[in-house]
Amino acid sequence: MQNFDFDLFVIGGGSGGVRAARMSAQRGARVALAEVAAMGGTCVNVGCIPKKLYSYAAHFAESFEESHGFGWVGDAPKLDWEVLKANRAREISRLNGIYVQLLDAAGVKLIKGWARLINGHTVEVDGQTFTAKNILISTGGTPTVPAIAGSEHAVTSDHMFDLSPFPKRLLVVGGGYIACEFASIFNGLGAQVTQVHRSGKLLRGFDEDVRDFIASEMGKTGVELQLHTEIAAITKTAGGLQVAVKGGGASLLVDTVLFATGRVPHASGIGLEAVGVAVNAVGAIQVNEQYQTSVASIYALGDVTARVQLTPVALGEAMVVVDQLFGPAAGKKPRHMSYEFIPTAVFTHPNIGTVGYPEADAREKFGKVSVYRSEFKALKHTLSGSTERTLMKLVVEDATDCVVGLHMVGPDAGEIVQGFAVAMKAGATKAVFDSTIGIHPTAAEEFVTMREPVKA
Repeated sequence: MQNFDFDLFVIGGGSGGVRAARMSAQRGARVALAEVAAMGGTCVNVGCIPKKLYSYAAHFAESFEESHGFGWVGDAPKLDWEVLKANRAREISRLNGIYVQLLDAAGVKLIKGWARLINGHTVEVDGQTFTAKNILISTGGTPTVPAIAGSEHAVTSDHMFDLSPFPKRLLVVGGGYIACEFASIFNGLGAQVTQVHRSGKLLRGFDEDVRDFIASEMGKTGVELQLHTEIAAITKTAGGLQVAVKGGGASLLVDTVLFATGRVPHASGIGLEAVGVAVNAVGAIQVNEQYQTSVASIYALGDVTARVQLTPVALGEAMVVVDQLFGPAAGKKPRHMSYEFIPTAVFTHPNIGTVGYPEADAREKFGKVSVYRSEFKALKHTLSGSTERTLMKLVVEDATDCVVGLHMVGPDAGEIVQGFAVAMKAGATKAVFDSTIGIHPTAAEEFVTMREPVKA
């Protein structure tokens, strides 16, 4: 039997890789993890965490304005962009340290550097080679930049947290959740934001009512949305970036152009081709239900497999791999990953929360469905002066009465939808929703008080 340096070698120190490494080590495995950048991956460093912190910051301007309706008087304070950046950087550094401490405490060997596969059991990191019985690839994803003239003058989401100076005029290119979030955030922080998208609607894949509603609400907050619009070229001038639009539309003069036009698996340069790890047409590593690649000793999870690109999904996939390789925890059954009823939130202003099927997808999958929809002004805004409205929607399969889709646009949508996701995973029916007492007065109670379906 061959002797290996490690039982598991993890390439990538993002959420999924760290979870897999730490939990495997706690099961008694000899584990190493290689990471070339700051620990924590996209989510901790340039994704979920800093983005949510900036989203909190962006809400204060509207909150100060709304406070006047509740009797508060005086001028609102002004944003100090440099203070926000410094405070965010300090918090991210603290989180980086926590990740390192967790891995050290579990006994994981941390290796700083770029890892590359040599064969199914060997990894090379900056000239050093290591052998392992199994290898796990969790290298995440990376933003894409369209191939247009002057694209080198634009930035991606990775750069948005440390811009200098603060962009007074921001152009956001894209219509996905990253584009919408940054448009909302920088609009709230005080930038003049224009968002262009080549399609006719934002947020492909979301419920149609949600897509229409959030476009309207974002427009009310001040985001200038230009649909059916594509960028042709970017030119740097003394007055800023001159952005030409395809089709002869009016050009735009801005300080910063953000390309939020998608992400691709971060799978190049790690030796996949040489070892024979199969990838699909978009460069994502192909895996089976146990996250095993075409090379039996190599596994992959998270965004590099391009299944569902969410941090909690990578964490769940990591536990499937750990159980597969080293057995489940004492008294527990081996885990499996279900991709149905995964809740998600989009931190636009207002927020989006959703779990289950959009209405159109539900009709295609289940046939007959009933739809319940409510739109209203939240109690807070009866005094705040804001015109913001909230949307809530339920999609119910007629044959079983199960709630198969739940969608919300409104404040704290993610916090509200998380609880309902548990109920839906458990198979809650509309009758169960109807028999549940609401908490009054809250927006969340609307989900258990909708009684009349909308006309098909």
